[in-house]
Amino acid sequence: MIKMKLHVAALILATIPPAFSQTPPPKYDPASVERGRATFASTCGFCHGTSAKGGEKGPDLLRSVLVLHDEHGESIGPVILNGRPDKGMPHFALSAAQITDIANFLHASVLSAEDRDNYKILNIVTGDAKAGAAYFAANCQSCHSVTGDLKGIAAKYDPATLQGRFIEPNQTQSEGITVTVTLPSGQTFAGVPVNYDDFNVSLRDDKGDYHAFRRTKDTKVELHNRFQAHLDLVLRYSDDDIHNLTAYLVTLK
Repeated sequence: MIKMKLHVAALILATIPPAFSQTPPPKYDPASVERGRATFASTCGFCHGTSAKGGEKGPDLLRSVLVLHDEHGESIGPVILNGRPDKGMPHFALSAAQITDIANFLHASVLSAEDRDNYKILNIVTGDAKAGAAYFAANCQSCHSVTGDLKGIAAKYDPATLQGRFIEPNQTQSEGITVTVTLPSGQTFAGVPVNYDDFNVSLRDDKGDYHAFRRTKDTKVELHNRFQAHLDLVLRYSDDDIHNLTAYLVTLK
């Protein structure tokens, strides 16, 4: 009887799928991921954030069904090439290799996000504060002041949060993003963008009034991003730059 019960139990267990797949997660070429990260930051980072976790207008792509169903860029590519004008997303004329790199970057980021519960932040204050001060003076001091807007910044944020804020500042429509439209007549309108694509642009001015315009060759549209300098630096930071700047900023208490 005991043998019979064990045999039945074995048959039942054999029909139950394992709780976790034994297939190892895919590996992506690190060089391709880094190229994709740089291309994404310069092309898509304005809306989706430089880490693809959502930004000023675009959603979090690491939770996107389209990205999760994509394997090699076959779903991501058409969206990049054709855009989504109805949702305010312009098209981008990227090469097949660039699209593959972006796809690899997004998929690698999804895997990292899935494993975040097992990730432990180690000590990130490993840089040279003196070198960080020199980097700050050369690249940040024209906009920021250690005795002004950054005074006591290290007392407000832990090192990991502080590092994240200068690598990827929080962008919202209410801070830093404005658009100016100059009509052929010379009349200008400025305010916070409500919609911005290849065909139309709309904004709400400082009085709260809504204005919409069709984009033509004679209509000048200028987008202003207070965080553009941060986005530009993302493409130029070396690991040493980031660690050195962090080591300097944590001294501002």
